[in-house]
Amino acid sequence: MLKSYIRQGNELIETDTPVKGCWINIYPPFNLDNLKQLSEELSVPLDFLTDSLDPDERSRFEEEEDVRLVVLNAPIRNKNVVEDDALYVTIPIGIITTKDFIITISSHPNEVLDSFLNRKVLNFDPANKGNFVIDIFDKTVFYYTRYLKDLNRKRNQFEDRLEDSMKNEDLLKMSNIQNSLVYFNTAIRANELLMAKVKRVDFLDLQSERDRDLLEDVMIDNSQALEMSMVYTNILNAAMDTFASIISNNLNNVMKRLTSITIILMIPTLVASFYGMNVAMPFKDQGWAFPFTILLSTLFVAVVIYLLRKQRFL
Repeated sequence: MLKSYIRQGNELIETDTPVKGCWINIYPPFNLDNLKQLSEELSVPLDFLTDSLDPDERSRFEEEEDVRLVVLNAPIRNKNVVEDDALYVTIPIGIITTKDFIITISSHPNEVLDSFLNRKVLNFDPANKGNFVIDIFDKTVFYYTRYLKDLNRKRNQFEDRLEDSMKNEDLLKMSNIQNSLVYFNTAIRANELLMAKVKRVDFLDLQSERDRDLLEDVMIDNSQALEMSMVYTNILNAAMDTFASIISNNLNNVMKRLTSITIILMIPTLVASFYGMNVAMPFKDQGWAFPFTILLSTLFVAVVIYLLRKQRFL
């Protein structure tokens, strides 16, 4: 699905056909034949389009015949979380600049590009390609930071539940967060290297000092997001080790109590078994033999309970 937009005054207007200075956004659904047709119509190398759809594509930039490609990894919510899947994953966004327009393409709709389509980002101009690319960088860092805070909030919630838990399901939920942080650590670090190289070689041909300062600010924010991700990862790893020990300790306590209860119940059973034998037993002809048996069992139980409590088994 291809849609093109152009800035007119303060409004982002959708156009019927691509025009000079417009932004072309390509979202699924599409297939290889569609991409080949788009490649011919837009005079863009086909591999620029297909590489941007590879989920394992690294953050990088490339230039071929005055057509430039920047691949940036952005975060998205994982809508089909099962078992140990990550809550958030990352996908590449391809940003292609030509002489006449700028193209973005991704394998999934994402909030980074949607924020521009939904007018949440103000005053951006697709005609100013370098500044628009920096705005996409900035919005990517913004969503990394937002999702990191959400992951940290979920971690706190799960930690409160894990204090008295013995269920593997709760640890698996923590593992989901851990997997998300692995994706984020890798992608944010790759994006940091990409931005540093883009700045060093001036790949975006930034004309104003303001744009260069803006890129520098985005790089600082990205470094902060990377630091946040690493801190949250370290905290989560320590928490998972701690709570794995807590769950094991809780299980040991339960087994200890069950063993103590088994020992206590075994005593009256043992006494009753002796007096239930078909052999001569003391006091068998006395009227108080049954109460005596009950009293003897109770006495033994009390002694055992006292000893178990003294050893802190109960």
